Amino acid sequence: MGDVIKLNTNENPYGTFHRDWFEKHRDLIIASRERLSMALKELGFDVLPSSANFLFARHPDQSGAELAAQLRSRGILIRRFSRGRVGDYLRITIGTDAECERLLAALGEILR
Repeated sequence: MGDVIKLNTNENPYGTFHRDWFEKHRDLIIASRERLSMALKELGFDVLPSSANFLFARHPDQSGAELAAQLRSRGILIRRFSRGRVGDYLRITIGTDAECERLLAALGEILR
């Protein structure tokens, strides 16, 4: 077996690097998630609370199937659920700020 490297100790520069990278990107994802959640709410979406790298949202006036199809036709892929209580919900992964802006612009056009 090869050597085991402890990645989360201060003695290991690689561990420190990975932790710093993780914390920086975690903070970016959290900030992006909060901005996207607020923007979706402004568009009329119901957005469930999230601590993950995605949002679970639905629009009361549009079916999830129709929104997903419209976004797909614009080259934006999101996951849609089709069963029971989650039937109209969309699972929206938190992307880059540019990707989130593209999603919001497309939803703005669709919902007009």
